[in-house]
Amino acid sequence: MLLCFAGAAQGQAHVLTAQAAEGGKQLLHVEDAVREALGNNPALQSALHTAKAQRRRVPQASSFSDPKLSVNWMGNITPFSVQTNDPSSYRGVAAMQELPFPGKRKLRGTMAGKEADAAQADYDALCRRLTAEVKTTYYDYWYYDKALQITLQNKNLLQKLSQIAEARYRVGKGLQQDVLKSQVELSLLLQKLTVLQQQRATAAARLNALLALPPEKPLAPPADIAGPAPLSYSLARLYELADRTDPGLQREQRMAERSQLAVALARKDYYPDLSVGYMYEQRPLLPDMHGFTFTVNIPVFYKSKQRQQLAEAGEQAAAAEKSRQNRQNELDFQVKQQYLEAKASEQLLQLYSHGLVPQSSLALDSSMSAYEVGTADFLTVFTNFSTVLNYQVDYYRELANYQSSLAQLESLTGVELTSTHPASAQPESKE
Repeated sequence: MLLCFAGAAQGQAHVLTAQAAEGGKQLLHVEDAVREALGNNPALQSALHTAKAQRRRVPQASSFSDPKLSVNWMGNITPFSVQTNDPSSYRGVAAMQELPFPGKRKLRGTMAGKEADAAQADYDALCRRLTAEVKTTYYDYWYYDKALQITLQNKNLLQKLSQIAEARYRVGKGLQQDVLKSQVELSLLLQKLTVLQQQRATAAARLNALLALPPEKPLAPPADIAGPAPLSYSLARLYELADRTDPGLQREQRMAERSQLAVALARKDYYPDLSVGYMYEQRPLLPDMHGFTFTVNIPVFYKSKQRQQLAEAGEQAAAAEKSRQNRQNELDFQVKQQYLEAKASEQLLQLYSHGLVPQSSLALDSSMSAYEVGTADFLTVFTNFSTVLNYQVDYYRELANYQSSLAQLESLTGVELTSTHPASAQPESKE
């Protein structure tokens, strides 16, 4: 199960931005990024404090109101003094305590408990969303880094191809348009490199923001992903896990329960509350006096107050139940959407790694050898080159999409799905 450890890593320095050191290179792993975000992200810490504050309201809601104490006298204007010859003069104290109708305090406390549970669910949901967002941003960061590496490698291959075209043109076996075409494509490749560098920098800045780091802070290169993580859960099982563990659905359920309690409390407001008071009076010429007061409120305006209050609570309960049903529908859709996207990406990864990339690489090798001896034209070689480059980059884009879909499923179901096992699942290609 996924757990949220916000605050546990606060103050700890994770080695996320270390530069290459002698004898090795410091890499950024997705687990380290998630741990850093959960420990330092201010939005998550704010949600945690909100949940704790809401929990503090539970004993307040079920407590009695504060008793009232009064001191009074009649006679002289001097405080607590009486007129010794006047039997109507006195001084005394009084205390009063309000006693709600039986069951009201318990209902209020239970309602506050449901609200605290909802706040805790909000925190859990934010924790999951943050984890998923860190992972998806990390996979984007990893993809752009990988695309840059592949494009730089293919730049060297294109330069070699351009040199072959120039050599053939110098000896009269090639066309000038082949040389110009290779130079144009080399410039376009440099343009693509510039765009990829910008996208990689943007992904790094976004990841820094999630980790509560300055946008300009350099990040270590991302660790490689050892192929796609296996998705061993069926769609029916994912539905079941999501229904049982989704914090958003749990929040809506707690609020629906709270609304039902509010209906019960509104019904009890038809019954009066009781106030109990005690008085002691000291008189100069007469015996001391003790008195008690019992006060109840009479709901004579129940048509415009209690009845409308009960109707309001009923409408809010209906709204809360519809909100819960809507979350259920949205949850099922999101699980189905991410599952289908993951399965589609899984099939495309199989197609890229076992078919398109190795086949196009062989076709490029064959056409380059044929071009060097004059049995193939430049357009064929360049078409094969572009195909290999696009397929290689598309494979890693699809792998990042697959891992991102699993990360979204994790946030919905609460199970770990993105961990990978060492495997040679990367596309077979020749540089």
